[in-house]
Amino acid sequence: MLTGSEPSPRTTASKAPAIKTYRGEEQALRAGRIGTPGLLLSVLAASAPMMVVAGVMPTTYAVMGIVAQPLLYVILGVVLALFSVGYAEMSRHVHNAGAFYAYISRGLGGTAGTGAAFVALIAYAALQVGIYGIFGFQVSSLFETFFHTDVVWWVPSLAAVALVAVLGALKIDLNARVLGVLLMLECLSVFVVDIAFVSDPGPEGVTFHALNPSTLTGAGLGTALCFVIAGFTGFEQAPVYAEETSRPHVVVSRVMFSAIGFTAVFFALSSWAMGVATGPSKIVGASQEASAGLIFGLSADRLGSSFSDVLGVFFATGIFASMLSFHNVVARYAFAMGREGLLPSAVGRASRTSGAPAFGSLLQTVIALCVVSAFALTGKDPVDDLFIWMGNVGALGVLLLMATSSLAVVVFFVRRGAVAAQGWRLAAATVAGIALTVIMVYAVVDFDMLLGSDPDSALRWVLPGVIAIAAVGGLVYGLLLRFRRPAVHARIGLGHEAYQLELAAQRQTTD
Repeated sequence: MLTGSEPSPRTTASKAPAIKTYRGEEQALRAGRIGTPGLLLSVLAASAPMMVVAGVMPTTYAVMGIVAQPLLYVILGVVLALFSVGYAEMSRHVHNAGAFYAYISRGLGGTAGTGAAFVALIAYAALQVGIYGIFGFQVSSLFETFFHTDVVWWVPSLAAVALVAVLGALKIDLNARVLGVLLMLECLSVFVVDIAFVSDPGPEGVTFHALNPSTLTGAGLGTALCFVIAGFTGFEQAPVYAEETSRPHVVVSRVMFSAIGFTAVFFALSSWAMGVATGPSKIVGASQEASAGLIFGLSADRLGSSFSDVLGVFFATGIFASMLSFHNVVARYAFAMGREGLLPSAVGRASRTSGAPAFGSLLQTVIALCVVSAFALTGKDPVDDLFIWMGNVGALGVLLLMATSSLAVVVFFVRRGAVAAQGWRLAAATVAGIALTVIMVYAVVDFDMLLGSDPDSALRWVLPGVIAIAAVGGLVYGLLLRFRRPAVHARIGLGHEAYQLELAAQRQTTD
């Protein structure tokens, strides 16, 4: 920002033409691009409501045998709301597209932040790439249903990679409109199904048995929460867009709490309605028998096969919205890392025309293309392998980031001497951090259940090992930076603030 004593850029342009190509001017995302509604739609789209209702809910019922699934969403909603108390307060002090790792850097130091950066990049990239598998499977199923044509799954998956690549390089407000339309269609279809289920209940009638805490029994509450947390993934992405909002200190926290509240209520009602449709005593057996086809079979009985087919279309569009949402998040994490020297500097440059992280978007496109192609060439299953493997790796990484961020929030405010002023927020962050750590431990111990694989399979350790390698590798890299490139290490987590200082220094030197 220029002060009254500084010369105007216009008066210095003739003396310093190079001022137009200052590094910092391309290392900031375009501010004011997205407001509260657009950001809320973007983060909610990541949770893919139809995918959760059609896929996650029956799987949780089938594997865990817990009738009170609606209560699981309520419990997890409370835990994540407690987490967001400190997380949102941190967002008032740190505005960085590298959200998780920026917060961890500010609280626990640049070395820990570097480890978190690579965990975030790998976790969100895995989540995004894995969705291409279920998208390809669903679209190929739609071609068979509507056109009686066999289309191999990787054809629509690769087409989606190309389309997402184009959208990811455009303005974020345009992306928000696309995501908003797809999300509203998705939520409306689920709402219609819920009404149909309650209006035409199973043999036990409209019952609230599933809301009785005594029904929280089964294979394990902690592991069940690992399944359910997939439905909430997305709310934590709000701070990633802080640089692109006009009032990040207000918008980010508002969006996070709104997303958690909506998700908890929406999925609790939907899982309850599903249990009403079959009867609480039969929901586990019906889920084991029909799996992901349960909601389509139940809706076909009540609303007709044509509506069930349309539901399948909205299932596919909802998956696409989730892919696009996660793609945007990965692009911004890569951008933030490139800007701070953790990735090649070219990745940390924003497009001059759209203000989007174009090179970060390109990086994720290349990753997606390589992974989808590898799974296609090796004949792996798009759902059981690509979607399940990558999805669980990503979810585990996000759990680790949330638990670590809770600790970072506490340390950050303690070091600032704000314990008295932030006491209740620090208490909330502590409780949430403990709860999230417990859930994460269950996820690692019971990873074979999450994968649906043999307990003796090497995958139960190899896949969590991906996150461990990213964390350890990042920490080692952070230590190397600390001793070999201390200037780079010192600005980890500072985001655009560091480049604003550099830009001011460049201007003073040129002048």
